[in-house]
Amino acid sequence: MTMLRRPFLILPLLAAACSVLPDRPYVETRRFPLAPRREGPPPRAGRKVLMVRVMRAGPGMDVRGLRTLRPDGTQTVDFHAEWIAPPAEAAEDALRQWLIASRMFSAVVSQGTRAHADLVLETELTALQAEPQRGIARASLSALVLADAPQGGTRVLAQLPIEGTAPFAGGGADSVASACQAALGAALAQLETALARFA
Repeated sequence: MTMLRRPFLILPLLAAACSVLPDRPYVETRRFPLAPRREGPPPRAGRKVLMVRVMRAGPGMDVRGLRTLRPDGTQTVDFHAEWIAPPAEAAEDALRQWLIASRMFSAVVSQGTRAHADLVLETELTALQAEPQRGIARASLSALVLADAPQGGTRVLAQLPIEGTAPFAGGGADSVASACQAALGAALAQLETALARFA
């Protein structure tokens, strides 16, 4: 008889334990676009074809959550406020659209195309974050400009460290997203200027 009663004694205890668990309110995840657009007239029309390879993601740049740098150098990732797409993926699309709008090249093509490319651009997104202690948001890229070598193979024309910043006065997710997008726009403008001598 004792063995039969034990399950019935345990059930009230389990019910009591469940009743004291804290209720956590649901927090809806907010998503932001990362798509800075080029403004202003194009500098000149170019004749070369540029291939833009898939942008690599630096450490943490495949995570969608918005990033903020703490004073001690560590980062916080907001998992309730994130980019619509992984940052490197969104930044690659923004880069492609930016260079098309610049009209520095006769065509900007993707990896895998059959078109012959005069130049190849390889990039990596290494940072995209708000830095309240400095009052800025920062976007950093590493870029390589490549071309076919006369004797065959590929030669490196330039290695370009790119860093764009934008003012950040603090605030919530809207302010972080807006400042980071502006910083990426500044980085793409710098990259455009650096590419102009090869166009």
